[in-house]
Amino acid sequence: MTEPTLGQRLAAFAADTPADTLPDEVVASVQARVLDIIGLCVAALPLPTSQAALAYVTEQGGRGQATVVGLAEQVPAALAAFANGVLAHSLDYDDTHLPSVLHPSASVVPAALAAAELAGASGRETVAAIAVGLEVCVRLGMAGYDPVAGNSVFFEHGQHATSICGTLGGAVAAARLLGLDAGGTLDALGVAASMAAGLIESNRNGGTVKRIHCGWAAHSAVSAALLARHGVTGPPTVLEGRFGFFQAFLRGEFDADEIVRGLGTEWTVPGIFFKPYPANHFTHAAIDAAMALREQGLPVDRIESITLGVPAPVIRTIGQPIERKRTPQTGYEAQFSGPYAVAAGLCGGGGLGVGLADFTDDLARDPARRALMARVEVVADERCDAIFPNQFPAVLRVVTGDGREWTSEVLANRGGPQRPLSEAELAVKFRSNAAAGLSAETAARIEEEVRRMDRAPDVRRLTDLIAREGTTDPASVAQNS
Repeated sequence: MTEPTLGQRLAAFAADTPADTLPDEVVASVQARVLDIIGLCVAALPLPTSQAALAYVTEQGGRGQATVVGLAEQVPAALAAFANGVLAHSLDYDDTHLPSVLHPSASVVPAALAAAELAGASGRETVAAIAVGLEVCVRLGMAGYDPVAGNSVFFEHGQHATSICGTLGGAVAAARLLGLDAGGTLDALGVAASMAAGLIESNRNGGTVKRIHCGWAAHSAVSAALLARHGVTGPPTVLEGRFGFFQAFLRGEFDADEIVRGLGTEWTVPGIFFKPYPANHFTHAAIDAAMALREQGLPVDRIESITLGVPAPVIRTIGQPIERKRTPQTGYEAQFSGPYAVAAGLCGGGGLGVGLADFTDDLARDPARRALMARVEVVADERCDAIFPNQFPAVLRVVTGDGREWTSEVLANRGGPQRPLSEAELAVKFRSNAAAGLSAETAARIEEEVRRMDRAPDVRRLTDLIAREGTTDPASVAQNS
């Protein structure tokens, strides 16, 4: 008997896992991630890139099939997935899996919600589809993780594993919701692999293109599933084949065992980290360390020097080029700056400690914060190297004018299994984000709908709520952009 390919095993898992056998902690985790993503979508609406994405979507026209946060009218499902995916990832506030260093929910949840609306799928099936989509996404990311180098091979090649693996994870979620069997799901996976993309150069040297990565992944995911439903096929060896996914992206360097080990019995979903702060995850421990020193009474106005110790591989993202990281021009660039993270932790505060209000263009150029950033050196720390990438630790050392050295070590990230955010803290995050475009009453109703999602006949009561307030007429979006 021929051994099934990796794609066949993932497709069978995604299509055939019974919704009623999901562990309770997986269901609860999925529902928390749906709530998180909705809040992020609402909070991201004012961004120019968000308005650009909405304008792009409205220009395309087409049959109304699914809901976009921020639009009054429905749009085609793939375009709804695109817009919501852009919104979900734009604030760099979406969840992270470690050590694969990818953000699974921002692609998978928008793809699944759009497909669920199109198909009229039940809430339970939607939860199950998101669960298997997240699992596939993470396992593909982990297959590309090099434990010797302690880093993602995708990342080493300049590729955004989030959108690349998210395309495939979203595709199997959408395929399940559209009623495809294991064979059809394999075809969706095979089609999606030819659509996966994403480069991360903008992390280092600017540009807002990264904000559309998860949107394009979600769009490709829904498109791939729809094409498979109409009969387009993919190769069964799409992953491990001579010219397959892993050869194309990773030059054949991958760990197949990460894909299949415990598939269907061991779930990675509950261990995905929620983000407490709206910034690149590499900066979070720096924020925590700076806040800890502030709470200890560090006199910010007497700081002489600051040394931020981090894992060596993250320096190129948050510490290089150092001149640019010390002088971010926009709030978006500040989200990828180690020096700014320290300044925000020392000066800012809101929400869960540092909030969206700390990442504005004005604050990125604020003279007081610039003065602090100018004192920050970002260096490799051996203790941090030993922990990375299972955590993104930081060691912060500050010297004040009296010669005193202040030290704060944060070796485990807030929001992960070792320091989880409570249900109440996740609710604070959602309500804070939702307040940007929804009334408190509507936000409370969304929370209730998400809590009962696995028991709902469909997702339309939920999606109706996210479209009811804070929406924009499609014609005005296109006209004003």
